[in-house]
Amino acid sequence: MDWTICAGLAAGLLISTVTTPVGVSGAVFLLPVQLSVLGVPSPAVTPTNLLFNVVAGPGALWRYRRDGALRGGLARRLVLWTLPGVIAGAAVRVFALPGPDVFRVLVAALLLPLGAWLCLRTLRPARQRFDTAEPSAPALAALALTVGVVGGIYGIGGGSLLGPVLAARGMPMARIAPATLAATFTTSAAGAAAYAVLALASSGPVAPDWWLGLACGLGGLIGGYLGAKLQPCLPETVLRLLLGILAAALGALYAAEAVS
Repeated sequence: MDWTICAGLAAGLLISTVTTPVGVSGAVFLLPVQLSVLGVPSPAVTPTNLLFNVVAGPGALWRYRRDGALRGGLARRLVLWTLPGVIAGAAVRVFALPGPDVFRVLVAALLLPLGAWLCLRTLRPARQRFDTAEPSAPALAALALTVGVVGGIYGIGGGSLLGPVLAARGMPMARIAPATLAATFTTSAAGAAAYAVLALASSGPVAPDWWLGLACGLGGLIGGYLGAKLQPCLPETVLRLLLGILAAALGALYAAEAVS
């Protein structure tokens, strides 16, 4: 068996186990592994990451549904508005941002502020009670649509952005995580299909690396189930801080590569 397949499965398993409890599929952290370690070319790395989300998602979602955590309309609203955004983002990624150097800059621009925000919110949490109310309909629509576009460009599904924004409002992670993972899964399926269609009109490496994406996704399927099962037992503060540190470190790495 090719070493990249084994490495992809292990990476998907480990990353998903850690990130699923806070509503992140792990694709945002798997992306640089695929790009720099496993050698997936750009922009094919984006649909490969979306394929990972599609395969990995059902593990966590099945566990959350079994525990009754998917009740309510938050997941449906997020899915409704992220879907058109991810299709638009896929088109932007293929026709406007194909270069690997530009891609590294954009990855750094995403991960650095995301990591800083997560760390700040963890170390200096807002002094407010948890608010179970959703944002207003227009605000939620604008947020989900924007995140869908960004997710389509980066191949991350969007949960790594939706989660922190909703958490900053004071909503509990037990409610946020299932909804953002549901949105990630649905938008990733739409994004992967969009890239498959766009590959017919592009001469570059646009189609996903199917075998590697499936291997990473299988690892994520197992890790996502484990992460969802462990969520009630894991300290939320430690997980948030760990995610922030990882995001900032990966963003700094790509920023250094972009200027070197």
